[in-house]
Amino acid sequence: MRHRVRGRKLGRTASHREALLRSLATSLFKYKRIRTTVAKAKEARSYTEALITKARKGDLHSQRQVMGVINDKEVVKELFGEIIPKIGDRPGGYTRIVKLGNRMGDAAELAILELVDYNDVVNAKAEDHKEKKEAKIKAKKEKEAEEKETEETEQEEIEEAKVVSETENKE
Repeated sequence: MRHRVRGRKLGRTASHREALLRSLATSLFKYKRIRTTVAKAKEARSYTEALITKARKGDLHSQRQVMGVINDKEVVKELFGEIIPKIGDRPGGYTRIVKLGNRMGDAAELAILELVDYNDVVNAKAEDHKEKKEAKIKAKKEKEAEEKETEETEQEEIEEAKVVSETENKE
C-alpha cells in the first residue's frame, strides 16, 4: 500500500531525481515555461511552488535556502527581482500545466509547465494573430465592396446599353 507516500520516483535514484527537479526548476524560472512529460511537470510544479513560497519572504535566510537549490545566481536574482514582485501576491497556484498530447517516438504524454502571469509571449502572439486576422477580414470586406460596386456599374452600363439599343430599334 502507498499510504502517505508522496511524490513520484520517475524511474531514477534519489540523487538523480533531486538533480532533475533542480534543473527543471532552474529552467522554469529562467525561461518562464518548459516542455516536458506530464509526470515530470506535476512533480516539478510542487517543487517550484515550494521554492516560490520560500522566496516570497524575501529575507536573507530564504535567499540562501533558494540558492542552495538553484545554483545559477542570475536565475536567483531574476526570481527575487522580477518573478516574486509579479506573482508574489497570489496565495499559491503560481504554475500551470497545459497538456499537449503524446510524443511521436515513445508516446509519452507531454505538457507545458509555465508560470501563471508570464504568458505574455503567448498573449503577444495571440494579439498579433488577432490583428492579422482582423486586417485580413477588413481587406476581404473592402474587396467585396469593390466587387459589388463594379457589378452595379456593369449592371447600369448593361441597362443603359439596352435602353439605348431599344430606342434605336424603335426609331
